[in-house]
Amino acid sequence: MAKEDYYELLGVQKGVTAEEMKKAYRKKAVQFHPDKNPGNKEAEEMFKKVSHAYEVLSDPDKRAAYDRYGAGAFEGGGGAGPRGPAGGAGGFHDPFDIFREVFGQQGGGGGGGGIFDEMFGGGGGGRDGGRDGADLRYDLEITLEEAAKGVEKEISFRKAMACERCDGSGAEPGSKKITCSTCRGAGQIRRSGGIITFTQTCPTCGGAGVKVEKPCTACRGDGRVAKNTKLNVRIPPGVDTGSRLRSSGNGEAGQAGGNPGDLYIVLSVKEHEIFERQGEDLFCEIPIKFTLATLGGTIDVPTLNGKASLKIPAATPSGTTFRLRSKGMPSLRGGHQGDQLVRVQVEVPQSLTSEQRKILEEFARVSGDAAEPTSRSFFEKAKKFF
Repeated sequence: MAKEDYYELLGVQKGVTAEEMKKAYRKKAVQFHPDKNPGNKEAEEMFKKVSHAYEVLSDPDKRAAYDRYGAGAFEGGGGAGPRGPAGGAGGFHDPFDIFREVFGQQGGGGGGGGIFDEMFGGGGGGRDGGRDGADLRYDLEITLEEAAKGVEKEISFRKAMACERCDGSGAEPGSKKITCSTCRGAGQIRRSGGIITFTQTCPTCGGAGVKVEKPCTACRGDGRVAKNTKLNVRIPPGVDTGSRLRSSGNGEAGQAGGNPGDLYIVLSVKEHEIFERQGEDLFCEIPIKFTLATLGGTIDVPTLNGKASLKIPAATPSGTTFRLRSKGMPSLRGGHQGDQLVRVQVEVPQSLTSEQRKILEEFARVSGDAAEPTSRSFFEKAKKFF
């Protein structure tokens, strides 16, 4: 994934605006979402790629680093996160880390797998020389209504959890840990390469400095077993496609005293049959009768919170846009509500009864439309061509 062009993955040019990039990502996310492509591994892989590309390019600092250094700016080891341009641990701000504690643990058990994979890779050092657990990713699709009001979802997935038989130690009950004979408890070994001496993690004990005398029969000495688990996910109002929620400690369990990884919920919002989201505003088109556009009147229009009354002035042209204040999406940070934009399109009758035709012909005659079928202002501009 790191070798591909992130702009090409999203189908945009390098100078694209943030809003245009978000729209492009939405389309790609909908196209490749695993729920719309069940069993299609290629689509699932593309979904991961475009999500990763948008995660980088949607952050100004990360985008600047990518434009200058390419994907190599984000390659790095362990659980330290993205790496900065100089090769050290990155200091980039993550715009999708909405909050850290967003879940309530329900305990183990439960059914079947959601869509998840190892992301942002764990493997860093934990306490006592242990290995930190990997971070996990779960892709969750919600409706526009759920994004507007907030919702609680139960998700289920499979992950590595601490072995109950050995309590995560990897040692058979009654057995004990002994000092590693390879590194003699140091957790590292030194290798000489001529005038240079290299230090590396001990391959026997994995850096722990100790190994089990008798491996646990349940986990085979790993200290972890794969189990199904369930979580309640609390999604706040105002999230959008690409928003990412983080639950600290709900990734895979660490090994030999290592810290657990985190769980990341990456959201995508389904396309709505009526509304199109434009930031915090909602947009919709409503067809109206030509008589209403001519004479004026009041109509009911749909909103995410029920119906609202909209006054149509007399002589309203087709394509006129009206604004319903505070009927759009809530701000993710609270304290603000977007608007709803309603564009009316005047419908022309496709067929007329004899009575309707007679009345319209009389109207045309009285109005002089037969003699002047176009507006006078247009005729004055165009008469030089006749």
